[in-house]
Parts: sequence; structure tokens; C-alpha cells
Amino acid sequence: MRKQIAAANWKMNLNLAQALKLTEDLQSYNYSENSNHQVIIAVPFPYLLPVTSKIQNPQFHIAAQNMAATTNGAYTGEVSAEMLKDLHVSHVLIGHSERREYYHEDASVLVKKIDLAIQFGIQPIFCCGESLSIRESGHQNEYVSQQVKECLFHLDQDVLRNFIIAYEPIWAIGTGKTATSEQAEEMHEAIRNTIAEKYGNDIADSVSILYGGSVKAANAKEIFGKPNVDGGLVGGASLVADEFSQIIMSLKP
Repeated sequence: MRKQIAAANWKMNLNLAQALKLTEDLQSYNYSENSNHQVIIAVPFPYLLPVTSKIQNPQFHIAAQNMAATTNGAYTGEVSAEMLKDLHVSHVLIGHSERREYYHEDASVLVKKIDLAIQFGIQPIFCCGESLSIRESGHQNEYVSQQVKECLFHLDQDVLRNFIIAYEPIWAIGTGKTATSEQAEEMHEAIRNTIAEKYGNDIADSVSILYGGSVKAANAKEIFGKPNVDGGLVGGASLVADEFSQIIMSLKP
């Protein structure tokens, strides 16, 4: 059975004291002891080590929000996969829409990052999704499937087994708009079918596909209840312990 995952993306928010308090508060709730559930928190680079030191719950894991597409060298301001590995970071976001839009990261860059993360034993969380104009054109399924093919289809099937993909409709990030649970399910099914066409149903069924677009405690249970939705990548709501704890408790058994 594929993992059900509540992933938090804190983005460029919180000071250190707030980050540590939020980490402690999140672990104070009475969660189901379900080995199929994972909580992944993507924190800003300066807080990776101190937040990791506060993790006591084995269901909780720490992710970086980004990493360099190169191993080392004269790249001022960059952070390598090896550095993340030294800090015992288990996951990394790759291809988030904000990285694509603001920093012009294309498929060629993302492939390098994915390969380096895997080389150093870090699990990528590959983000994909469409803009409002593509959604309104009706070509969203083809567009997102192409993103998956360009960045993941060079991988061996053993690497893709139990992979994590986050579908984020760009038009629903930070806008207050949310795709309906039916729209989320349709896209998640399309992504899974895309993987099945190359790798077969067994591999496709092992991939956890998260929904990332204005997930809140009020809508998480409905969205996560869809057959092909395996949790969420949560932005603003993950900064509030009461809100994100309810999202965690909305994961399917």
C-alpha cells in the first residue's frame, strides 16, 4: 500500500524560535500510529539542523525546499545534495512552481537535481502542475503528463517505485482557490496512468501523488478521500499547528 503523506512547505517564513515551537507543537497531538502515514516538513535551509534535532515522532521527516543541480564548486549561495545528506535530510522538494517561475528552472535542471538527490540517498518530491491559462485551454492533462515524462522517465523502475509526486495547480496556490476534489482526482489519475503506460500498474500504484493547492483542514478530508490522492503538499495552512494537525489526521488509513 502506498504511503499517505502530509507534507508541509514553510517556504520563506518563520524565525527560528517560531520554527522550533511549531515543530514541538505539531508533535504534541495524538495521531494515529499508522505506519503507512508520513509527515514531511520542508523547512528553510538555516533551520534544517535545529528543527531536525526537535523531531521525536518517527512519523515525522525533514525535507529541504531546494538543492543545487551540481555536486560542489564555485556556486555561491547554493546547497548541495551531499550537504543535505550530512544533515540527515531525507527528502527534498524539486520543481516547485515558484522555483520554475521565479528562478527559471526547466526540465534539464530538474533532471540533474533529481539524479543527484537519488545518488545521495535523498527522496525527491517532484512537483508538477499547470497555470490558469493552460487549465482554461483544457490541455492540463497533457501538459502535466509531459512534465512527468521529461523529468522522471529516464529513471529505472526500481527508483520510481514508492516515488513521491506533488501535483500543484499553480492557479490554486496562495490564491484561496482550490481545485475541486473531482478535479484533483482527475489529474492524479492522469499522472498515475502516464506512469503506468511506461512502467506498468505495479509501479504506478506504488507512487504517492500529493495534492498541493490551498489545502486546509476544512477541505483536506474530502480531497484526500479520493482514490488517487495520497495526501497533500501544504503551504500556508502548515504554519499553524492546529490547522496542519487536522490535515495530518485527514489522511486515509
